[in-house]
Amino acid sequence: MGKKIAVIVRDRKEEALRMAVGLTLADDEVSVFVMDAVLGQSESMVLNIETLKDLGGHMLTNNPSNPFELMNNGQIASALTGFDVVVAY
Repeated sequence: MGKKIAVIVRDRKEEALRMAVGLTLADDEVSVFVMDAVLGQSESMVLNIETLKDLGGHMLTNNPSNPFELMNNGQIASALTGFDVVVAY
């Protein structure tokens, strides 16, 4: 297995998801943490979310308006310590 990579999504949502999908190609474990914001429903956003899930990526959020696994900020902070690489977008 490759590295454990966390992608933190804040401002550049579509770019962050596109990049997260690309990171799965190296057989790395990718988890996406959507912080505060609600992800839109554009065609490219939906496609990237579905592709990421199909490739084994995990989607997590601190915002209950998103349809992903819900974690509070403390849980997210604790979870991030277990990753080899953390990328913020």
